Amino acid sequence: MSIIGQGLDRLDGRLKVTGAARYTAEHPVPRLAQAVIVQSTIASGAVLSIDDSVARSLPGVLAVMTYMNAPRLPVPKQEAGAPPAAPTPLLQDATIKYNGQPVAVVVADTLEHARHAAQSLRIRYAAKPAVLGMQAAKKSLKTPPPRRPGEKTDAIRGNAPGAFNRSATRLDAMYTTPIETHNAMEPHATIAAWHGDELTLYDSSQNISGVQKTAARTFGIEPSKVRVLCPFLGGGFGSKGSAWTHVMLTAMAARLTGVPVKLALERTQMFGPVGSRPMTEQRMRLGAARDGTLQALMHDTVSSNSFVLDFSEPSTTITKSLYMAQTLQTTQRMATMNVGAHTYTRAPGEASGSFALECAIDEMAYALKMDPIALRLRNYAEQDPEKQLPFSSKSLRECYRVGAEKFGWSKRTPEPRSMRSGRMLVGWGMATATYPANRDAAKASALIRADGTALVRCGTHDLGTGTYTIMTQIAADALGLPVNKVRFELGDTLQPESPGAGGSKTTASVGPAVHAAAKAARDKLIAMAVADRGSPLAGLTADAIDVQDGWLIDRQRPERKEPMVSVIARNGGAAIEAHSEAKPGDEKKQYSMHSFGAVFVEVHIDPDLGTIHVPRVVGVYGIGKLMNRKTGHSQLMGGVVWGLGMGLMEKTEMDWRTGRAVNGNLADYHVPVNADIGTIDVSVVEEDDPHINVLGAKGIGEIGIVGVAAALGNAVYHATGKRVRDLPITLDKLI
Repeated sequence: MSIIGQGLDRLDGRLKVTGAARYTAEHPVPRLAQAVIVQSTIASGAVLSIDDSVARSLPGVLAVMTYMNAPRLPVPKQEAGAPPAAPTPLLQDATIKYNGQPVAVVVADTLEHARHAAQSLRIRYAAKPAVLGMQAAKKSLKTPPPRRPGEKTDAIRGNAPGAFNRSATRLDAMYTTPIETHNAMEPHATIAAWHGDELTLYDSSQNISGVQKTAARTFGIEPSKVRVLCPFLGGGFGSKGSAWTHVMLTAMAARLTGVPVKLALERTQMFGPVGSRPMTEQRMRLGAARDGTLQALMHDTVSSNSFVLDFSEPSTTITKSLYMAQTLQTTQRMATMNVGAHTYTRAPGEASGSFALECAIDEMAYALKMDPIALRLRNYAEQDPEKQLPFSSKSLRECYRVGAEKFGWSKRTPEPRSMRSGRMLVGWGMATATYPANRDAAKASALIRADGTALVRCGTHDLGTGTYTIMTQIAADALGLPVNKVRFELGDTLQPESPGAGGSKTTASVGPAVHAAAKAARDKLIAMAVADRGSPLAGLTADAIDVQDGWLIDRQRPERKEPMVSVIARNGGAAIEAHSEAKPGDEKKQYSMHSFGAVFVEVHIDPDLGTIHVPRVVGVYGIGKLMNRKTGHSQLMGGVVWGLGMGLMEKTEMDWRTGRAVNGNLADYHVPVNADIGTIDVSVVEEDDPHINVLGAKGIGEIGIVGVAAALGNAVYHATGKRVRDLPITLDKLI
């Protein structure tokens, strides 16, 4: 039986539960100093003066770094394809672009001394009028560049406005989603140490190669002079995919003081300096014939943006390819304001866009008096309507069927407020989930040692999702070794290069590279055996030999076999090593590649108080071949939990007078806890995708969140008859 797919326990699990796994802030570095960031209290303007005289006189203080004494950074040349420099500002001038921007870094021998000194700074500002709030920012809209080369930001297919006006049934509605802030269990942290002109960074990152290149460009040195390490990551979700200002500020502080420096952000400092999901306003216009055929589908999105760094929440992406509407029109615009930079947040675009699209489809189903699944099937896309390409695989029909059967959808009465459990209103809602199947080039190495163990390496990441485990499974399967004989190492830029862990692409990218490296090492061993006169397998062809549990075996005569260790020992005992690179070919020119799913949610709502309880969720997904059914289940279930948080709780409450988050902590920024979550039943349907990669693996990190908020909103409407189009759905919107 193949090792791939088995529900093995996490190989790093014991290290984590015993505290032996070292996260970024825990690495022991000699002479390590502690740093604290001081943040601005205005949203726009400049620093007039910083009085640091008291701070510099306090015990243990090594430096107070401000724009007046920070190391000067080279201005990178604008070259096509060059990696980005770090997000600005980096204490190079007095300009303030958002409330919470770092204006000083205090370095001391202990964290307590650094905090004390930071609190003693006296800073004066010259404030300027700030652009705050969506209405003010919408006075000057920007069109973002395409997400990928060759794509267009806006899409037009046919005359959608004309078709909309001629449609028998029409919907014109606005949906909004708020700013959401990443709150990974492990806050961002960096340790920086210079050795001459070489820089070592321990960074809480889901893109160590990206950090390496960004740091090199920021400091004007070669990437080979920057080493970045991150063996364990306590959650990332997109926020740790960029090299934020604190990373470079830590390196600058280490250069200024001449000692290694550690800077760990406090929880409150996660709100602003390290990204967030943008807020969106999404206008949906749907026109349908009486039989439910979509004649017009229009989706116009405005998302908030920052003066620090352009970032668009591509909420219209999902609309372009999910349904076969006769005509289509989508637009994407950015409204720039004085807030911290926005960035990728789990399923960027698809999570927020699916709320608008899938709620609008539900509203249209009610208007047409059709079952919501029937309406989706009426407009089912057999091929990608945007790219005009067949799907590499698509199991969405099966997801609908299995999900509806598991949930008991046939027992649903369609009228709002028609179902109860005691005095509680009961609502059932559903939505479609989809996410692109992404893949990038990746490299890996594999080493078979004389003792019959193997070491496989790739400079990839484990965000807590199980990368250590599934890559070990892939390698063991290709090598023909038991899992306990294979060690997989990651998280170091000295290892073969990998893309960042984002866009649900780690397994689909790194997995084939690991498989190729392991197979190449195994093939070298087989070649050694067939050429060895002392081997019982001598003279056989390579394809006549199988490798199982560390043995080389004649496929035709299984009694003829030999352990790996014997072959290596007779041939000098040197380890067998192989390197590989796996990258996409032309398959994306021939196929459109996506994962799909169907989500069903039940809500119980108090008719007097408006409180919402979610007793159960059913999610069924078509995601290619699952590498580990246990870690895969956890991934999908975690996405569903976040989707419920997105639908019911998450919102960064901004004071639009000052541009600062007023709930910048985990006491007031609400996320789901165990008591909020009922039964979550997630499953995958059997799906073979021979085109995506040699493993048939698609990513699953993000599809779990897609559609959940919409299914929740649709269930709330079914329970109450009130359509809430603004997330999160809180009880005050139902009373």
